[in-house]
Amino acid sequence: MKFLACIILIAFVLMISCDSSQRDSRSGNANSPSIEVSSFGRIPDAGEVKMYKLDNGRGMVVEIINYGAIIKSIQVPDDKGDIRDITLGFDRLEGYLTEHPYFGTVIGRYGNRIANGSFQIDGQQYSLATNNGPNHLHGGLNGFDKVLWDEVRQWKDQDSLHLELSYLSPDGEEGYPGNLQVILRYSLTSNNEIIINYKARTDQKTHVNLTNHSYFNLDDSPTIEDHELKIIASQFTPVDNTLIPTGVIDNVSGGPFDFTSLKRIGEHIGSNNQQIEIGGGYDHNFVLNKPSLESPSITVRSNLSRIAMDVYTLEPGVQFYTGNFLDGSIVGKSGGVYEKRSGFCLETQHFPDSPNHEDFPSTLLNPGEEYTTTTIYRFYNF
Repeated sequence: MKFLACIILIAFVLMISCDSSQRDSRSGNANSPSIEVSSFGRIPDAGEVKMYKLDNGRGMVVEIINYGAIIKSIQVPDDKGDIRDITLGFDRLEGYLTEHPYFGTVIGRYGNRIANGSFQIDGQQYSLATNNGPNHLHGGLNGFDKVLWDEVRQWKDQDSLHLELSYLSPDGEEGYPGNLQVILRYSLTSNNEIIINYKARTDQKTHVNLTNHSYFNLDDSPTIEDHELKIIASQFTPVDNTLIPTGVIDNVSGGPFDFTSLKRIGEHIGSNNQQIEIGGGYDHNFVLNKPSLESPSITVRSNLSRIAMDVYTLEPGVQFYTGNFLDGSIVGKSGGVYEKRSGFCLETQHFPDSPNHEDFPSTLLNPGEEYTTTTIYRFYNF
């Protein structure tokens, strides 16, 4: 009897251990923190594209490719422990080599629009590529999203995994003055945070406004309109018919642009409002009340997956974009079709067209200065 009892006890312990192991494996908790590097294909006349898989061992995985410094995927556990990829994009390199709406890319030299593709520095006029009607958008025809970044280093420390990439933008690229050296660091922490740190130096006066253009969908729904959003911003910058800021800074004051407390993204997205009609939804810069890395300026969450995201930033603004130009023509990950409003962007930034608005926070970078800014995306269940 004692022998039989021992056998039963051992079997029970093994069963519990196996069940626990399966649960941990499903949520990613069975892994130790790691960085894996693999080939993601080749670009003719440019070289191999590498993919970096950062796994914090606590259920969160981030995949980054050095083409466009693209965040290919962000995988986080929902409230049931199931892993969800919460970003839009492609499974294969070929998708990123075709025209696409900047899925996961780093944007530079200038995130957002510059009116008529021109600005002046010390009385000298500079003409940029115009690739969005009459305006310059997201760095031009071949911005930072379409170049192969160099790996600087990758490393682990006690709490984080780090990947550092660099790109030298030559004088005159897309019309910008100065040789601009950019260092980009992605970090994945044990607290399920993605930290993006940007640094840049120039040898001539130039304008710099770097950001990340990831599209998020926290629950795989066909639309993100039921996501709840909070932006601690009492003001926003209205735009003209080409989505260039008019120069006015308006109060959100309880209208469709008031996200100072959590509300559904779709609550006013179809309202009879001139700014909503111009953007086809939200495609506007919000003036953050108090940018900080200590408290979040933005919170978004899904009541279906119970996944939430807080955004901390040092930038004075954020472009909130609701995927208004997605139209079902793009086939993305796992054969999914990206329809209108199937993803949203939160592009932390200086304001659009700042080089042409003296009252906006300046984006001018001088030789001898260092451009540096940080944004943090933190994910959790609620």
